[in-house]
Amino acid sequence: MRRTIWLVLALFMTLSTWGKVKLPSIIGDNMVLQRSSCVNIWGWADSFQKVTVEPSWNHQVYATQADGDGKWLLQIQTPVAGGPYYIQISDGEILMLNDILIGEVWICSGQSNMEMPVHGFYGQPVAGSLDEIFEAKQYSGIRMFTVPPTPAKYPQENCGGSWLQSTPESVRDFSAVGYFFGKNLNRVLNIPIGLITANCGGIAIEPWMTIEAIKETVGINQELAFTPQVKTEAANASYLFNGMIAPIRNYASRGFIWYQGESNQHNYFDYDKLMTSMVKLWRREWKNEGMPFYYVQLAPFPYDGAEKIALPLVIEAQYKALQNIPNAGIAATTDLGHSTCIHPPRKKEIGQRLAALALRQTYHIDGLLPDAPMVDKIIFEGGKAVLTFKGVPDYSPAAVGSLNFYGGELRGFEIAGEDREFYPAKALLMQGQNEVEVTSEKVPHPVAVRYAFRNYHDANVMTTEGQPLVPFRTDQWDDVY
Repeated sequence: MRRTIWLVLALFMTLSTWGKVKLPSIIGDNMVLQRSSCVNIWGWADSFQKVTVEPSWNHQVYATQADGDGKWLLQIQTPVAGGPYYIQISDGEILMLNDILIGEVWICSGQSNMEMPVHGFYGQPVAGSLDEIFEAKQYSGIRMFTVPPTPAKYPQENCGGSWLQSTPESVRDFSAVGYFFGKNLNRVLNIPIGLITANCGGIAIEPWMTIEAIKETVGINQELAFTPQVKTEAANASYLFNGMIAPIRNYASRGFIWYQGESNQHNYFDYDKLMTSMVKLWRREWKNEGMPFYYVQLAPFPYDGAEKIALPLVIEAQYKALQNIPNAGIAATTDLGHSTCIHPPRKKEIGQRLAALALRQTYHIDGLLPDAPMVDKIIFEGGKAVLTFKGVPDYSPAAVGSLNFYGGELRGFEIAGEDREFYPAKALLMQGQNEVEVTSEKVPHPVAVRYAFRNYHDANVMTTEGQPLVPFRTDQWDDVY
């Protein structure tokens, strides 16, 4: 008899906890809400039903009424970072959300290199993954939400997934780049970090955009943009935006990190314009035109031939986009490629470099030099090319530090004359002069220099802060390998 009573009570408590209010998956236990902001809480109830939301940090009651379709949305003010808190939501029956943290929220998106989990893919490891999995519980301020790969023809209001605490199991399966990014923010800012990852492997940028945004992108090959390169539903233009971005666009967030572009080698000449349009679209959807956007330079990989230049042409477009996207930054990966795997194992460095960009540009943390060196000027004289670099060794806000001369021979440079034949070049770092001299006995009268401008290479120029020199070319010979 006593057991029956307890079962009835347990059933009653369960029904009361669920209530009639329905919430999207992105709103739930363990979530992180953006600090010091007006954040959205939304869901569904009976038509025209009154809904109240009461957070424990201020016990203020926010109220609204569901519309005729049962949809409702409230904006509530969040405090400075902290927690855990709870939120009570009611339409006459109470629904409790527990273990809520207030901190910084970031969207982590892209294709398989962003998707790659901390434990790696089958046969493809992430360097240092076991240590990260062991230490997961030490970072209780990190919470993670994974949006399942879900293409859709029309914009969706909900997605799968749930917020998870940092445990060995959850960290093991979460995006490695996203986790390492969030971990470094958590270590420096010492506040909760919420990470929402939405990824789909092998897919170009167009599915992450609306049809309208693609059509409004001036100067691109529209036919190519609407022609999927792989025959999967996810490859259709707008399908990933509809199924994976639309359901989370009401969720207040600080910014985006992005790792994608491998699947746009076929239309590299349009990638900078498409990327600029996508960022504008996402910022508009989050109602924040200045929302930070940090992304990853594609890492070296042979693809259809190590000597070809399809990959560096996309990388060139990535840096072009940086000129047109305000409040953005790019994490260089010239040194992080792998000769046999498109998913390089050193994801920890990528997350760290993205975090360094955010910590300096978004959070104004001094002491970081997260930008990679880029070529500034080139002079051809006396049978050699003399290169100077932006921000080297100047320590102004735009500085990148000094080039590292401990590495010995500088590799990755090529030089060509009027015949457009490129030859490996000897490069000499002029210490204290911010200059590299490039020469080749086979090119007495050079007119063009390239650096790391192959799909795969052994280029090794770094700064003392560990940032690699960005791939570049001084010519525009797209057909020359």
